[in-house]
Amino acid sequence: MKDKFVVTIAGGGSTYTPGIVLMLLENMDRFPIKEIRLYDNNAERQGLLGEACRIMVSESHPGVAFSYTTDPQAAFTDVDFVMAHIRVGLYEMREKDEKIPLKYGVVGQETCGPGGIAYGMRSIAGVLELVDYMEQYSPNAWMLNYSNPAAIVAEATRQLRPTSKIINICDMPVAIEGIFADILGLASRKDMNVRYYGLNHFGWWTSITDKAGNDLMPALKKHVAEHGYCSQTEDFQHKAPSWIATFKKAKDLFALDPQTLPNTYLKYYFYPDYEVEHSDPNFTRANEIVIGREKEVFDMARHIVERKSAREAHFHAGAHATFIVDLACAIAFNTQERMLLIVENNGAIANFDETAMVEVPCLVGANGPEPLAMGRIPSFQKGLMEQQVAVEKLVVEAWMEGSYQKLWQALTLSKTVPSASVAKAILDELIEANRDYWPELR
Repeated sequence: MKDKFVVTIAGGGSTYTPGIVLMLLENMDRFPIKEIRLYDNNAERQGLLGEACRIMVSESHPGVAFSYTTDPQAAFTDVDFVMAHIRVGLYEMREKDEKIPLKYGVVGQETCGPGGIAYGMRSIAGVLELVDYMEQYSPNAWMLNYSNPAAIVAEATRQLRPTSKIINICDMPVAIEGIFADILGLASRKDMNVRYYGLNHFGWWTSITDKAGNDLMPALKKHVAEHGYCSQTEDFQHKAPSWIATFKKAKDLFALDPQTLPNTYLKYYFYPDYEVEHSDPNFTRANEIVIGREKEVFDMARHIVERKSAREAHFHAGAHATFIVDLACAIAFNTQERMLLIVENNGAIANFDETAMVEVPCLVGANGPEPLAMGRIPSFQKGLMEQQVAVEKLVVEAWMEGSYQKLWQALTLSKTVPSASVAKAILDELIEANRDYWPELR
């Protein structure tokens, strides 16, 4: 076992990167770092954040080597972990993913419906490229992949890189479990044991207990039936308005199946008419982020670089960062920690497609994740999941085969799209918008 680890963060120009760097530094006692490298194919975007992070690392942990580069060989040689969170097309393309469907009265969202499909068609090549760099230069490394849309990316890596040491993860369940802990008055989500099943951004909690085995679901359900996932903590009140609305909507999601607690992304599939009606086709989440988090993070980086000091600067390290460090620790030190991950089903859900990439609790150690059995699932969830997993598989097949037909089928099958004719109109416009990113479709 190594004493210290070399980590490459792929997507070094992401606004989440400073938070991950900060979290790595704050957790040196349990996950010692020898070196941190940033990698991005966008030198300009990475340059500012990279320089700010270099200053931050040199001031707080001068013994940790730090670099940022656009050279794959320099970034990926002799590393232990690659933490990937790339956004192919940046927010310019996310804006199109959201606004094009809305023109046709369809949900405009970055990982759900047509927007998620468009993003998936861009992301596949980018993630495969990172996997190949890692395998070429550090064949024993693990990739911990946050890149969205995680469900489509996971299906693509399952089919096209079946032996790769890549684990696809999502922090949304982690963030929701943090809210559950707040609602229950617990210190941390780690004070709970959960059972959960589904696809990424498409799942349900079936059991939540404390460490002594006491059932916490009745108290949670009572709160959710009245308030959704809204809590009274100060941190919750500071969330973006769009997120507060999302957490309120959990009340209506819960009403459909009061036996379980739902992932918030299900709102796009259960109430698409409501989502479209409450969306501004001229100002979507992409615009909100550009004037919000994007501006804040890059302004802070600029401030650090100009002052040549990060001592009075503050980057935020949220659930996104903490979860990825937990996962790295579990692999590095064979802790067998229980974590929600996206893995091939292989019987974890007994009455569901063996090859589906499902999101379930896993025990994680040096050899990766070992899924826990969630048993059989009810007809309601099973039917929804079968429809959605078919969409994801069709998208990957369309990318592999360059098939217009299969991508049209994927859009038509999505629960957010009302008809094949609407699916075709959206698809044709998305093809035009993504000419620089998608494979040619025939």
